[in-house]
Amino acid sequence: MRKIRVYELAKEYKMTSKNLILKLQGIGITVANHMSTLSEDEHEKFINFVRGDLPPEEISKETDKNPPIKEKTDKPMVKTSKEIEKTNTPEVKKTEAVKKHAASPRAAKSKQGIVAKKEDDAPEAPRKNWQKRKRGTKAQYRRDKDDKFVDLAGSEIEIDDHITLGELAEKLQKPATELIMKFMTMGEMYTINSNMSFETAELLAAEFDIELVRAQTLSEIEEERFDFEDSDDDLSERAPVVTVMGHVDHGKTSLLDTIRNTRVTKKEAGGITQHIGASEIHVKGKKIVFLDTPGHEAFTTLRARGALITDIVILVVAADDGVKPQTVEAIHHAQSAGVPIIVAINKMDKPAANPERVKQELTEHKLLVEDYGGDVIAVEVSAKSGEGIETLLEMVLIVAEMLELKANAHRAGVGTIIEANVDRRMGSTATVLLEKGTMKIGDNIFAGSSFGRIRTMINDTGKRLKVTGPSSAFEITGLNEVPMAGEKIYVTVDDQTARLYAQRNADKERTQRIQQPKMIASLEAIPGEEGEAKVLNLILRADVHGSVEAIKQSLEKINTDEVMVNIIKAQVGAITESDILLATASEAVILGFNVRPDNNIQSVAERENVEIRTYRVIYDIINDVRDALSGMLDPEQKEVVEGNIEVRETFKVPSVGTIAGGYVMRGKISRTSMVRLIRNGIVIHEGAVSSLKRFKDDVKQVQTGYECGIGIKNYNDIKEGDIIETFLIKEIQRSLD
Repeated sequence: MRKIRVYELAKEYKMTSKNLILKLQGIGITVANHMSTLSEDEHEKFINFVRGDLPPEEISKETDKNPPIKEKTDKPMVKTSKEIEKTNTPEVKKTEAVKKHAASPRAAKSKQGIVAKKEDDAPEAPRKNWQKRKRGTKAQYRRDKDDKFVDLAGSEIEIDDHITLGELAEKLQKPATELIMKFMTMGEMYTINSNMSFETAELLAAEFDIELVRAQTLSEIEEERFDFEDSDDDLSERAPVVTVMGHVDHGKTSLLDTIRNTRVTKKEAGGITQHIGASEIHVKGKKIVFLDTPGHEAFTTLRARGALITDIVILVVAADDGVKPQTVEAIHHAQSAGVPIIVAINKMDKPAANPERVKQELTEHKLLVEDYGGDVIAVEVSAKSGEGIETLLEMVLIVAEMLELKANAHRAGVGTIIEANVDRRMGSTATVLLEKGTMKIGDNIFAGSSFGRIRTMINDTGKRLKVTGPSSAFEITGLNEVPMAGEKIYVTVDDQTARLYAQRNADKERTQRIQQPKMIASLEAIPGEEGEAKVLNLILRADVHGSVEAIKQSLEKINTDEVMVNIIKAQVGAITESDILLATASEAVILGFNVRPDNNIQSVAERENVEIRTYRVIYDIINDVRDALSGMLDPEQKEVVEGNIEVRETFKVPSVGTIAGGYVMRGKISRTSMVRLIRNGIVIHEGAVSSLKRFKDDVKQVQTGYECGIGIKNYNDIKEGDIIETFLIKEIQRSLD
């Protein structure tokens, strides 16, 4: 059902708005006037009333007094002779006499009793009338039950990704019981409220020769409404967005450092870039926007995201190190996004630099440089000395000119969240790459489930902006919560629209979380006989979303069938007291990346005996968790044979049993050893040593070449010529590597 105004519904049923308002009041729906809007539930309730499906208890007695809904005709409202006769009946006259009597002083004494009697008697008449009406309606419904379904064979029907069986039955115009029976014949058990995927519904619909089409997702609807294609007349030239990619420690940030004349590398722990950064530079009067993606393998997702929002990729390869696995990864991301690549062969100032080797290795990955007859530009540079930097920037401008990059600056802004975090002073902040349109202070925005109004806009140099256009990178504040990195951000006409779409996205995310299974452990990963897999519970806190995402992805790769990581909470921001309480309840360890607990939080953690570990480099987190999981692994048991004894004589000792007199042929025999009795090459028994003697003295061990007496615990079937082999079970600590 849809929302509808009163006058529209009245027009649909060919009646006056006044008459419709009376009907609505009779079924418990109160409206102010003909312009009032009925909700979907109210609309459906009215339709059920018209069909006669509404339960009698939901209909007041006033509804019965109203005439049934009739189609409006052009005939004059003239009373028939029967109606005139009915008006003058004794019952009507009697009613008027009762009214006169009610006004007299005598009647006033018993007024309360009369009212009470009316209230007791009133429900009876409508109930009888409704019983008749309901019987007639249900009977009619039963007669029309088989005729109300429409045969949709050969048609297409649009449904969502997930749908209940009842909703699917309504879409397919089939009884739900028929669908349930179909599933039973297919070996599946479903109820009317069971959820099913699009693929399952599609398989069932095929049984009725009906084709299902996947409905547009909310993001697709948003894209059509907010991220539409602009006409060529509205487009103007925009700056290129350049992503710098490459292997870790090949000099990506140092290269940008030289370009921007800043010292970014010194600020990063261990000289490794931890977050995606965005900056703008001007070359020969033209702007270039640079994105610096981390090179560590944990940031694969971020690097892929960077490739999707960029126009040109600068692939940095160290001249003394050549093409590495993460270099190949970066090539694949750029190629899959269809982005042109410019190769920057860095560290040319080093004696071991070999650019020809780099060019040769690139050909193995379908990158043929111009020197080798290809179309990929390669520039030899040195981030340390500045050699080749100007040439590299000129190449970027040339490639950008060939791409003819354009955008419409005179429309509502559309961009991408590059990074997001929580600032103690500013609240939720997000780094935005504006792709098209304009953003300004005061604009209403939403990104995923976050919404708000732009309070401040600051570029990479710290300058405050009031308005900015396409191909701009800046940080904004004003969102109600931290958005996810990679979310699209849209400018809307008002705050209500922004709030509405953010709420819809939040509802969609919540539904998906409910429908998805918990990612703690799969049933296949838990050994059935050996016992349950051991789980290390973790609470993760980081300064930005990108780090949270990267750390989670890296830690989940460590999981095995025996031990696994369960990240019960992963959020942006400082460690809080609620984290301590959650860690206490779940016996979890708190990991903080680029965040530190204050003295109060540290005191609470010590009191609750909760371990907090803080890090500045992701490598350290991964290594520590790997070591912890290795310690949780059950040690490997290895058998070590100590020696063997040849039984040369046996003695039966009262209350002790059979004692073997033997000769140690090899190794040694220990009192704590396990023994294995071998007869004619076949193992007869395994057990423990009950006694070990040299002559009459108890000893701890006997070496090779000596005689001894040995008893086997709870075993007496020892014969001459048997071999007693002694061994130990040693536990060896295992590692995940």
